[in-house]
Amino acid sequence: MPSAVRSSRKQPAPRRQARGLRTREAILASAVDIASVHGLEGLTVGSLATQLHMSKSGLFAHFGSKEELQLATIEVARQIFIDKVTRPAIAAPRGLPRLWGLINQWLILVEKRVFSGGCFFSAASFEFDSRRGVVHDRIAAIMREWMDVLTRAVEQAQNAGHLDKQVNPTRLAYEIHGVAMGAHWAHQLLDDKQAYSRARITVLEKLRSIATPASPRLP
Repeated sequence: MPSAVRSSRKQPAPRRQARGLRTREAILASAVDIASVHGLEGLTVGSLATQLHMSKSGLFAHFGSKEELQLATIEVARQIFIDKVTRPAIAAPRGLPRLWGLINQWLILVEKRVFSGGCFFSAASFEFDSRRGVVHDRIAAIMREWMDVLTRAVEQAQNAGHLDKQVNPTRLAYEIHGVAMGAHWAHQLLDDKQAYSRARITVLEKLRSIATPASPRLP
């Protein structure tokens, strides 16, 4: 009997942990949307508490500081980007189809408003580009990671015989990234409804100009 009593007292702990995990996930889902619209600096315990109908003390139980909340929000946004952009793209055959998939899925992510404010990492990059600290460093690391993905995709397209091997992979990745970032800016700030269509056309024209006869047909 004593052992049974001790066992029964331990049972609620996993349930509390599961409930705490669900609450944390709900907090971060809202945090990503708020931050994509108002920026990571606009992400406050007060705004989250109001939106989620929680107490500030309840939120502080999950995140000890604003910085911790910002970092956790960035990680959730990164995982969403991986799930919606990187994984679908790398399911395509290696080479030009995969490279185009990365670009197209990125634009689709923003067009479908997966993040309420548009491209989470474009906004975060501009917000923290001149600041220093752990939040800046994490955003920078993720953006370097993304540029590495694009660069490797260019190299793989060259190795597959789809792109001219004289092209500098790093330079092409930066050109592609610059076109997409410009489209985000034009769409968000100027309300340019054709920004993403023009971005696709610009990137496709660039890729066609350096594609080899062995390249698969682009859209």
